[in-house]
Amino acid sequence: MENFIYYTPTKIYFGKGEEDKVGKIIKAYNVHKILLVFGSGSVKRSGLLDKVEKLLKEEGLEYIEFGGVTPNPELDFAYKGIELGKKEGIDFVLAIGGGSAIDTAKGIANGIANPEDDLWDYHLKKKKPSKTLKKGAILTLSAAGSEMSDSSVLTNTKTHSKSGYNHDFNRLDFAICNPELTYTVSPYQTACGAVDIGMHTIERYFAIGNETELTDEIAEAIIRISFKYGKLSYLNPNDYNARAQIMWCSSLSHNGLTHCGKGFLLTVHQLEHAVSALYPNVAHGAGLAALWCSWARYVYKSNIARWSQYSSSIWGLDVDPNDPEEAILKAIYLQEKFYQEINMPIGLKELGVKESDLETLALMTSKNKTRTIPGYKPLGFQEVLDIFKLAYNND
Repeated sequence: MENFIYYTPTKIYFGKGEEDKVGKIIKAYNVHKILLVFGSGSVKRSGLLDKVEKLLKEEGLEYIEFGGVTPNPELDFAYKGIELGKKEGIDFVLAIGGGSAIDTAKGIANGIANPEDDLWDYHLKKKKPSKTLKKGAILTLSAAGSEMSDSSVLTNTKTHSKSGYNHDFNRLDFAICNPELTYTVSPYQTACGAVDIGMHTIERYFAIGNETELTDEIAEAIIRISFKYGKLSYLNPNDYNARAQIMWCSSLSHNGLTHCGKGFLLTVHQLEHAVSALYPNVAHGAGLAALWCSWARYVYKSNIARWSQYSSSIWGLDVDPNDPEEAILKAIYLQEKFYQEINMPIGLKELGVKESDLETLALMTSKNKTRTIPGYKPLGFQEVLDIFKLAYNND
């Protein structure tokens, strides 16, 4: 079991009506002016934005709206938020929405606090922020886990690059998680969220590392529950218990808990980032579903023991030690079937990806053949291209 540091300073307010406390929560930070970061209008249509603003006014707090965050949030939009924040003297950033709003808010908070830096340099690993603003979130979509993660992912539309960076300054001070606020999320986006939640833990589960029994069992529980309640949330959007279970899975899947004692790199995420950077209309969770089963079939032989454990612990299969591949391939098939049951794609054609773009996607993922993604089976340019081809032909 490898050395690790586990740091999760975000305070979670979980349950019905917890958003009613937002004014009092923020007032305790002794702030001057708040930037409200949100998407294209759902928080307005639902009345949540009006409610939040009323609660802030009741506490005498100043705020300014900054709406328009898109799925696969864009760097240029974060730049605009940074400039607005500096102009308005913002010292607290509140995201209202899902991972896109939260990741944008993180970038804005770091950018305002470090005006001498270019935000994109953090994503390029050229610099690290030296300070940040206080920030929080009201979660309206269970998916990215950004409410408790140290990650922020943005897309540079000029270079068609989608990249994340991890830093403790990306940790929110608080997150309000009321499952009722996710009732209006569409079935498709609910399914995309369930895929992303499961994948955050699945990819950690297959990261390099041994003798992590407790971490593994926590991960297995989160994976199983995310599948079970992700489907129930998809089928019955107003099922509070299902929404609550999947929302808590979202937070625990991406806060560092499920890779304690082992390596960490979200491999399939790296492939998907290329897809949704080149095809911005591709929902992140859908892209992951379209790639995972092909990746699994390509790499499983490199760690039969781990895949045998996954087949048994997640899918309840009996694994014959003399012929484990039969159970492993069945487990991959069952996961593929699960994705289809919640209307998720299992191949790149379903996303409108062109065969002529597969090599471009492999070049983007491998950074023009200069990067090999580590793992039990390392993935260089050719291996990544092979996976994209498998995913393209998987239908």
